[in-house]
Amino acid sequence: MSKQDKATIAELVDGKLPWSDLKGLMSGFKDPDRFDKYVEVLQERVPWTDRILLPVGPHLYIVRKADGSIVTKSTSGFEFGDYRENWKLAAVVFVRDSDEKYREVYASLTHADPEWMELREYYDPIDGTLLDAEAVPPGYPIVHNFQPDLEAFYEGWLKRPIPTA
Repeated sequence: MSKQDKATIAELVDGKLPWSDLKGLMSGFKDPDRFDKYVEVLQERVPWTDRILLPVGPHLYIVRKADGSIVTKSTSGFEFGDYRENWKLAAVVFVRDSDEKYREVYASLTHADPEWMELREYYDPIDGTLLDAEAVPPGYPIVHNFQPDLEAFYEGWLKRPIPTA
């Protein structure tokens, strides 16, 4: 596979790309504009107009708002706050910390001991989409998975300034 068009990138995002094409994308030359095509596909799928700077997960993005601020935002439009802060602190959290709660998602005897581990699920406050989950010892602080260096990514890797609103 040579050049990747937006339709191919959309199939990739949807998980519908045939294995042979996916393998070609993973092992082949990366088009210099692939990231831009990827962001275009994502931008067309969200109901808001703030500019996506960086996808964080399937339903979570770092965006530049019209006022110039940069925030973490979900597909539904919920704004979690400044992108440098842990977005999970503004999410709806469900903690699986008992056998009964674990058995809602695991077969009997296949889950962790709730005295040793809890499963935290982070949901979008607007539409209830599961955004992330973490398995940690009880009482462990909320994990801040990712704090990107936007300047290094755009200026160092993409060789251009961070897009404006």
